Amino acid sequence: MRFSHESERLFAGLLDFYDVAWEYEPVEFVLAWRPDGSPLRGFRPDFYLPEFGIFFELTTLRQDLVTVKNRKVRQLGELYPDVQVKILYRRDIVGLFAKYRLDMTARLAG
Repeated sequence: MRFSHESERLFAGLLDFYDVAWEYEPVEFVLAWRPDGSPLRGFRPDFYLPEFGIFFELTTLRQDLVTVKNRKVRQLGELYPDVQVKILYRRDIVGLFAKYRLDMTARLAG
């Protein structure tokens, strides 16, 4: 599978190790529509864990991208109140790998 960022590959590996079923970018939620009703802007969370009914969005990049993702998740919550999305920030991802004693922090710099 091809991931957008190394952190996504590492997160998928951790889920696989603990036998947690996941889907990668399975659905795009429309956040804005054109006047004709066609999609204008959307958001596709990185992971969906069907067993738990939750989406995860990983972000380890620049702060301006984090701000955009936060806005999209907030808007998604307003438009789709039954959809649960959790953002994992760089510190969360690093902490997760540290907790499980996986030395992956150097790989997240990319």
